Amino acid sequence: MKQFYLITNPDKEHVEEVARSICSYLESKGCGCAVQGENPAEGPRLYKYTDASQIPERTECVITLGGDGTLIQAARDLAGRQIPIIGVNLGTLGYLTQISRQEDITQMLNDLINDQYRMERRMMLKGSVYRDGEKIYEGLALNEIVLTRREMLRVLKFRIYVNEDCLNEYTADGMIVATPTGSTAYNLSAGGPIVEPAARMTILTPICPHALNMRSIVFPAEDRIEIEMTGSDDGGQVVVYDGDAVWDVKPGDRIKIEEAETETLLIKLKHISFLDNLREKMTGV
Repeated sequence: MKQFYLITNPDKEHVEEVARSICSYLESKGCGCAVQGENPAEGPRLYKYTDASQIPERTECVITLGGDGTLIQAARDLAGRQIPIIGVNLGTLGYLTQISRQEDITQMLNDLINDQYRMERRMMLKGSVYRDGEKIYEGLALNEIVLTRREMLRVLKFRIYVNEDCLNEYTADGMIVATPTGSTAYNLSAGGPIVEPAARMTILTPICPHALNMRSIVFPAEDRIEIEMTGSDDGGQVVVYDGDAVWDVKPGDRIKIEEAETETLLIKLKHISFLDNLREKMTGV
């Protein structure tokens, strides 16, 4: 790889210093390096961190500086561009970002320059909201699509269908529909299973269900999940995509979730495995 593009989270401490250091090193090796925000597009901002239209066509690799959230937002902002992404963690915890110590950045850059890596394709989810039979919203998620509520003291009532067959009715605080990549995020916090991230499947994990026998269920990626909002009370329920994009729903709405045609390409360094990363994050060693 010779052409790089850096996406930075401005809320992270020392991020500008790290970005300058990375660009300086890459340029010393004869590589090209651009940083988001150097030539901002005019007009309203329609993206989280990155304007995909400003990324040079010759870009071979995107490096995110921040945390898992920065990488996830970059994946959504760049959906369809098929540019490989690798993350440097400047936060406290990251399962997606591989490099957590600044002293490891140089080795990472050398591996990228010398093509010492492999590619991993991560599935994404597409979630469409329907009201009275008409699609009113559609979004993508790398981690998860979550049905939840704005008011913390109200429960939700909904029905889950899988491939048009009714699975169950739920009274709960919400439902997480996660990818394997998102299995170590909100899904894990809610008691869901950890799934090898390169797998292709969809995980359903209820949030605080009002029944003792409600557990996570894993389905093949090709299965189509549908959530029907039931009940007569509009309890301020919303659908949230990767913790960022939020859309209000009401009783009678249907949220149809399926595997997206778009994938996220993540760069995996050969000397860092999923189990190594998982063990480090879970034990703090």
